[in-house]
Amino acid sequence: MHPNPAHGQPVQRAVEVHQPTPTPPPAVVQAAPVVPVQPGTVPTVASIVLPDGRVVTGYAIDPARPEPIKAKPPVSRAAVNVALGGVGFLAVCGGLLLLTSFITALTAFIGQLIVLAAVVFGGWIAVQVLGTSSGGKGGTTVNIRRAVFKRSRFYG
Repeated sequence: MHPNPAHGQPVQRAVEVHQPTPTPPPAVVQAAPVVPVQPGTVPTVASIVLPDGRVVTGYAIDPARPEPIKAKPPVSRAAVNVALGGVGFLAVCGGLLLLTSFITALTAFIGQLIVLAAVVFGGWIAVQVLGTSSGGKGGTTVNIRRAVFKRSRFYG
């Protein structure tokens, strides 16, 4: 039953009939037992008149209320953290600036103390070495007599 293009005659095909296979009936679903529940209050019945004149009556349904939105702080936490970090950084920089100024001043003060000690100690040594002994402060007393030179001879 293959087409034969050489003869140009219409091709005949066998007709196959398929019958649908029935599916098993669905399982019987048992309805849940109805338990009468008395509402705490009698709900109100609302009637609405539609534009075409029909009246629809039913119970009013409370609209679903969304969850309340949490109040956001006026300033975000990230902004507060950044600001506090900036204040801390400035405090550290100021502290370091004061610390370096203090160290510089302390170094200059110690240098001046060293120079002052050298001047005072050097002056004390100079007074001890070069000072006169006539003040009776101890030391060696040297009496120098007048020497006489006569005819190239020393008489002392």
